[in-house]
Formats: sequence, C-alpha cells, structure tokens
Amino acid sequence: MSRVWRVCKKEFWGFFNSLIAYFFAIIFLGAVNILYVWLVLFPSGQVNITPYFDFMLYGMWFIIPAITMRSWAEERKLGTDELLLTLPIKDWEVVMGKYLAGVIFFGLILVLSMVIPISTALLGKQDWAVVGCGYLGLFLVAAAFIAIGQTMSALTRSQTIAFVLSLIICLAFLGLNNILNLVALPKGFTFLINYLDIGWHFNSIARGVIDSRDLIFYLSLIAFFLVLNKYWLERRKWV
Repeated sequence: MSRVWRVCKKEFWGFFNSLIAYFFAIIFLGAVNILYVWLVLFPSGQVNITPYFDFMLYGMWFIIPAITMRSWAEERKLGTDELLLTLPIKDWEVVMGKYLAGVIFFGLILVLSMVIPISTALLGKQDWAVVGCGYLGLFLVAAAFIAIGQTMSALTRSQTIAFVLSLIICLAFLGLNNILNLVALPKGFTFLINYLDIGWHFNSIARGVIDSRDLIFYLSLIAFFLVLNKYWLERRKWV
C-alpha cells in the first residue's frame, strides 16, 4: 500500500501543478453556484438545496472528464508511461494510486462547494440530513466518473479523444432512464435500465434512502472500470 500512496501523492500534487485543473475547478464551482443563486435561491427566496445537487450532478458530467483526460493520455504522449510500468511496482498499484489522487482532488472541490449549504443555512432552516445524503450521492457519482475518465484516458494518447469518450460514457449512464420515456420496453428491461442509471441511484440516495443496492452499484461500476484500466495496461505490454 505504501507504493499506492506514493503514486497517489505524486498524482495529487500534479493536479496543483496544472493550470487546467485550477481552471476547470473554478469554472465548475462558479457556474454551479451562480446558476443556483440566480435561478433558484433569488426567485424563490426559500432554502431548497435539492436543485443545487442537480446542478452539481450534471456539472460533474463535464468537469470530471476534463480533469481526468490527462491521467494516462499525457503519460503516453510523453512516453513516461513505459518508464512508469517498468518500475518495480505492480500495475494495479499504479492504477489505484492515480485513481485515489483523482478522488481526493475532487473531494476537495466538493468540500469547497459546501459554501452554498453553509451560506443558505444563514437565510433559513437547513435540513442537514438532506445535505449529507446529497453529498454522499455526489461523491459516489464522482468516484464512478473518475474511474470511467481515467480508463478512457488509458485507451489513447490524445487528451481530446479521452475527454470525448468519457463525456459520452458518463452521459450514457446519466441518461439511461430517459430511454424509458422514448421506447416501450418489457418490464425486465425497465428494471435493468433503471438499475444501470447513475442518476436513478443518486436520486434515491439524495432523498435520504441509503440502500445497499445503490452502494453495491457504484462500487461495482468503479471496480469494473478500474479492472478494465489494469487490463488495458497489461495488454499494451504484449502488443
């Protein structure tokens, strides 16, 4: 585990050496906060934090692929990935180190976003149970999106392609439930699509329903893409 944390620390501080990470983090928080204040808080004059989490959820669909696109693509472009993979460290340790760095970095962004719930609590009664569940849901979605984004980054040396692939896959997981409004499907397919929809699980958690099935879904999704990331790295060694 010590080698995982060494990779994690290297990648984590690498975010702060990149102006791109600062830029997108500021854009993300600024856009989400302004939208919530001008479209929800000012017009209604009431403290309702639920729309804020919705803005955050769809904002993450764009910002996380932008942050993770350089994870492996930059390494491949510079040729440092081959050096990294020849070091006395296992592939899964590198994958986990990079992944944990992304999760911790975006976790800090979520912490900074709490200025809105704290500020609105000064204007009216805040339901902190709803706030806590909302942030738990956002964290799980972010963790899944980071696993997807870093895996897509491992597929190509182009950051742009990695970004677009991540956008498409993350949007697909967010929009699966909309298929039910367009196509009449058998009941079994309806349940399957609902279960694979990230937004459906997020809404369940945000309502305060902490179901083990939702947690298992997110953990399974994360594990699947991290294993795929590791597999792709191993495959490249033999190509």
